[in-house]
Amino acid sequence: MAELLRSVRDALERRFPLAWVRGELSNLSRAPSGHLYFTLKDAAAQVDCVMFRSRAATLDWEPREGMQVELRALPTLYEPRGRFQLTVEGMRRAGLGPLYERFLRLKEKLGAEGLFDPALKRALPRHPRCIGIITSLAAAALRDVLTTLSRRNAAIEVIVYPVPVQGEGAADRITTMLARASRRAECDVLLLVRGGGSIEDLWPFNEEAVARAIRACRIPVVAGVGHETDFTIADFAADQRAPTPTAAAELASPARAELLARLADCVRCLAREMLRNIQYASQRLDGSTKRLVHPAARLRAHRDLVVQLKARLVFAFAHRVHRCQAHLAQLGATLASVDPTAVLARGYSITSDAHGRVVRRAAHLHPGERITTRLGEGSIESEVRKV
Repeated sequence: MAELLRSVRDALERRFPLAWVRGELSNLSRAPSGHLYFTLKDAAAQVDCVMFRSRAATLDWEPREGMQVELRALPTLYEPRGRFQLTVEGMRRAGLGPLYERFLRLKEKLGAEGLFDPALKRALPRHPRCIGIITSLAAAALRDVLTTLSRRNAAIEVIVYPVPVQGEGAADRITTMLARASRRAECDVLLLVRGGGSIEDLWPFNEEAVARAIRACRIPVVAGVGHETDFTIADFAADQRAPTPTAAAELASPARAELLARLADCVRCLAREMLRNIQYASQRLDGSTKRLVHPAARLRAHRDLVVQLKARLVFAFAHRVHRCQAHLAQLGATLASVDPTAVLARGYSITSDAHGRVVRRAAHLHPGERITTRLGEGSIESEVRKV
């Protein structure tokens, strides 16, 4: 049972990513642990929800029974009770709905154009020499990014491109600065960052012009806007999204300690490989030394080999002659056993007619016919008188 429910939960979480849902709060309660439990319902359905303390603590307002809210939630299954529920990552009052609808329409439009196509995303440089930061000089995000870059690798040059990150005209300033940074081509990667805030505060990063400027930029762009649960159009357009400004700095900069550790590993590997090659070469030299023979010794060895081969040849020749003689004697004996003269020597004879044909039957002869009889020694010619 537990394995089945776990499989169902995993399938739900893979199939349905984080999504925004809207409804009315009902059965709201806050547990001693700080977790929020409630039901989200609308005119046609309802679902149990849980918002864990770490997420609930980020709310700057107090949820109340009957309030209309929008939740960023992950569909899942609560295994101990086999109950479908939503795990809430973020909550906002439904009064922000028009902006969110505008966000969705723009996301759908730009997505249909292929602006968010993963094939367009550029890889970040592994070892950037210079990192550009597009943000406000007064933003806490700038301090976080600079601190992180200094900690990870102080050798990387940093250029700050100051822009306002909220308020009227901020999107235009961000768009202009992206184009300027692209033209100047001073950096290997750009970080577009700002800290968390309401949807109104983050709205400059949801403007179409900013998204198009990011894609038009010739330098790879990392977007680190807001908190982990905040998503903007800039996040989808960027070459890579970071959940926070600090995470953006970590993505763009290789850690100096890691590079030094990797270099030390390379040095150790190189030393081991060099030592191994020297050892192999030494072994090959020893083997070659063993095979190195004085010319006189090599000549003696060849002379001894020639003598051995000569002796083997003489023996092989004598053995061959002996075998041929024995075979010849055998053939002679076989030939002698079938020699007709040997039969004649034992008292037999062979008679042939005048044409030289051997006479096998008396009926083949006629009176007066001349015949020849061959004996063991000599032959007799005679005339048939009677058959």
